[in-house]
Amino acid sequence: MKSSFTFCSLLLLASALHAEVKLSKVFTPHMVLQRGMAVPVWGTATPGEKVTVAFAGQSKTATADDKGAWSVKLDALRASAEPRTLTIGSQKIDDVLVGDVWVGSGQSNMDMVVASYIKDDPVLDEAAKQTYPHLRLLRKDASATWEKATPETNPKFSALLFSFGFPLQKELGVPVGLMVGAVGGTPSGFWLSEEMYRSDAASAAAVKAFAPTYKYDELVAKYAVDKAKFDEEFAKWKVSADAAKKEGKEPVRPPRAPQPVGKAGETNFGKVGQLFEAFIRPYVGYGIKGVLWDQGESRTNIVGVDQVTLMGALIGGWRKAWGQGDFPFLYVQKPSGGGCAFDYSQPMNRLAEKFAPLPKTIPNNPDAEYSHVAFEQFMKYPNTHMVISSDLGNGIHPPNKSGYGARAVQVALAVAYDKGNEYLGPQLASHAMSGGKVTLKFKHSGKGLAFKNGDKLQGFAIAGADKKFVWADATIEGDSVVVSSKDVPQPAAVRYAWSNAFQWANLFNQDGLPAQPFRTDAW
Repeated sequence: MKSSFTFCSLLLLASALHAEVKLSKVFTPHMVLQRGMAVPVWGTATPGEKVTVAFAGQSKTATADDKGAWSVKLDALRASAEPRTLTIGSQKIDDVLVGDVWVGSGQSNMDMVVASYIKDDPVLDEAAKQTYPHLRLLRKDASATWEKATPETNPKFSALLFSFGFPLQKELGVPVGLMVGAVGGTPSGFWLSEEMYRSDAASAAAVKAFAPTYKYDELVAKYAVDKAKFDEEFAKWKVSADAAKKEGKEPVRPPRAPQPVGKAGETNFGKVGQLFEAFIRPYVGYGIKGVLWDQGESRTNIVGVDQVTLMGALIGGWRKAWGQGDFPFLYVQKPSGGGCAFDYSQPMNRLAEKFAPLPKTIPNNPDAEYSHVAFEQFMKYPNTHMVISSDLGNGIHPPNKSGYGARAVQVALAVAYDKGNEYLGPQLASHAMSGGKVTLKFKHSGKGLAFKNGDKLQGFAIAGADKKFVWADATIEGDSVVVSSKDVPQPAAVRYAWSNAFQWANLFNQDGLPAQPFRTDAW
């Protein structure tokens, strides 16, 4: 009896020492592995335990380190829609495909689901009713697993990322996996790690330059006054709201709380990296093709660091963390909409702003941080590309999600798949002044420059040394636009669409893409 007890005890001890191999949440049935690159697979086990990973005729073995972590890399795989089994230790993960994987992140315009938009987007509504056997979805929830794209799962997934994924998969003809990590109303400072921010030289320089001008103590004192006033107003609102509810009425909106004040280089509220750690960290290292980003309305939430600077730290930080080089980083231009369209009969352009005459007063400078002009600057970072939105319809949450997704596919095909199509509107390349005229040359002219809507090219303002702008006459000459004005005999500067919204500006390329706002001055 004693011998039997001892033998059973040894079996239990051996079982405890040989702990179950645990996997990251990204490894579940219905997953898509990234083609054309070494594929990381990782997890935890008992320190010193050997773990074997097998897939598609390959077998790789790793030994868990002293903390129990292990990882292997499968050799590059070819795209395959054949459902196969990935074996990790004693675990079997079925229905694994090989294709391209894209991560979607940002705030509400990436986070809000298909079901929120199908009423106003007939293209999305029809698409959501379909089954896509080779499109797989991974939601942000901690307990989420990979799912097939079906009429049951589609409505619960990110509307923008789904609108990007289903036409992309059709165009490529290979499996596509979509992984989302986004939260509405969130600043970019929450979406990069603490280390990424603290180690970024450009962010540190921005804070250093800003700090001497920052009146922190005064702002803290003002916040205390505003907070006291808010508390008083909120208490009154609570009473009226409770009364309204008892009468079966909808309460009015509560007063808005003042924003806390942070020190230079720190957040006003929350913690740098808190959403990166919760929603992106679990994906880091998984083989991906690229990222689609939609955020900007909530800025950075880091005092003294602007959106363009911080996005450089985020983009570079993500790439370093993934260790897969400068993968394509696509981002949606902000603010949403604001311009007219080349062809309103196209589904993606159906909600674009209607063309308007030139305003009598020439618009002043657009928002330095949240404007089409500012967002174009993100493209200075390597392999970072803008998804033009000015002709797709506006709103805080634009209802035309299928159009935004289709435009993102257009960009992805050009920059990530070398399809050769034009993906940007005309951008100023150079300018020259002579004989009272300014000749503007453009890149991304595509099939050629064109104007659409109205009976003439418009949206250009010109000024002399006095810095007084007037609307200019403009004509297309080959790949250039020549502007002038009888009121400005010696021009010194030209601006185009220099506003947050510019439905009156009508320069396009013949590919149907709107020209980007610009100025030649630094006034």
